[in-house]
Amino acid sequence: MNKLFEKLPMEGVKHIIAVASGKGGVGKSTVAANLAVTLARNGYKTALVDADIYGPSIPRMFGIEDANPEIIKFGEKESIFPVEKYGVKVISIGFFVDRKQSLIWRGPMAANAIKQLYENTFWEDIDYMIIDFPPGTGDIQLTTIQDLNLKGAIIVTTPQEISLNDARKAASMFTTKDLEVPILGVIENMSWFTPVNHPEEKYYLFGKGGGHKLAKEFNTWLLGQVPLVMEVGEAAEKGLTIFNQENKFIIDAFEKIAGTLLLNIEKGS
Repeated sequence: MNKLFEKLPMEGVKHIIAVASGKGGVGKSTVAANLAVTLARNGYKTALVDADIYGPSIPRMFGIEDANPEIIKFGEKESIFPVEKYGVKVISIGFFVDRKQSLIWRGPMAANAIKQLYENTFWEDIDYMIIDFPPGTGDIQLTTIQDLNLKGAIIVTTPQEISLNDARKAASMFTTKDLEVPILGVIENMSWFTPVNHPEEKYYLFGKGGGHKLAKEFNTWLLGQVPLVMEVGEAAEKGLTIFNQENKFIIDAFEKIAGTLLLNIEKGS
């Protein structure tokens, strides 16, 4: 990885993985949240950073919108203690701003805010830190890539071509010469729809093969395909995860994704 930028120490955090997409609406935050919970349920010390400064959604997905992280001063430095739920340590700008008010910040101010979340949070020992990027390729993404030693990035897309075009842009950002962050894999979300009463049926509402195509273009893995299940979105609105629903298709998909990801990281480390 390129060493042009001075990195934050992030002591105790072993592996940092960004989850990114080129556009909103592909279920990136849902994927990031459930991947973090899956890793935690498999015995890994896991953290989740909501890096979407302008539209933080992770507190809602975890049912912790009203949480107030403890802040303790050690000498000259204030340390933020993340909120823990489902075995995951969570931090988000959403804990510190009125969720009814929009943030009107220029890029440098937003970038400085996310840097403070990384630097001032008391993480202790973390095996895997998942960072839920905002959509696109802006200041938050560049600040994170420059300031942290990322193990790599995961790209989330849906199968349709218009989503792939935006996902390519997100992937290309990581692979530019001055950044050179490995792409650990692609997750294809909303791959097909299976009716609850007809589990043997699959309806490819957004086309087929998009995730495979993108993974091949960037010489990486298709970590998994996640079916479109209405109850997953409904659960997220209520602060619940896939494990609260016991939908076998979704749980199996995320277990496979986590297993393939861990295996690839182990091979590459």
